[in-house]
Amino acid sequence: MNAPFRMTPDKAPPQPKTTQAAEGLRRRPFSVAEIRAMVEAGIMDEDERVELIGGELVPMASKGIRHERMKTWVMMQLATKLPPTIAFTPETTFTLSVDTFLEPDFVVYEKALGLERLDGETCLLAIEISDTSLAYDQGRKASLFSVFGVRELWVIDVNAMSVRIHREPTPTGYRLVADHGAEVLVQPMAAQDFELRLAEFD
Repeated sequence: MNAPFRMTPDKAPPQPKTTQAAEGLRRRPFSVAEIRAMVEAGIMDEDERVELIGGELVPMASKGIRHERMKTWVMMQLATKLPPTIAFTPETTFTLSVDTFLEPDFVVYEKALGLERLDGETCLLAIEISDTSLAYDQGRKASLFSVFGVRELWVIDVNAMSVRIHREPTPTGYRLVADHGAEVLVQPMAAQDFELRLAEFD
């Protein structure tokens, strides 16, 4: 455990990079276009890990080594098992509306449409790999994917070695949600030539 910060006469403790607005005060919303302009102007780092939800910037949780190992393994499965008509992209900025973008670990879509036409309806599958962010990925983030019509979402829990599959999006959340253990072979509805079994991860 790190030692707590202590005040010294000539050095103050480092200030947090995020703030929480006071209750009841109005907040200035941002648009996706404004965030892109800030990145282009150098005001924000293009590698800064944030999502934009309803106009508010939300910092993303840091990733652990197990998350990164699982992400690498899933990427290799996608690269070798997806049919040639289906493409995938890791960690893309997935724009869902003028004031909302998310950054899932993977999006899967028809190659003919390309990333240029990626939206909630054209996304065949979104995959999130979770360790410290499990509650957010299975809760608030899953509800956003559903609201914007993403037909299927997988949330892989790297600690429990299980996958929660969300299907049939509605404005109030996914109608079908099921948990599957590591031994279960899972397949997305829109790309059933692809299959994944977490027990094969090492």
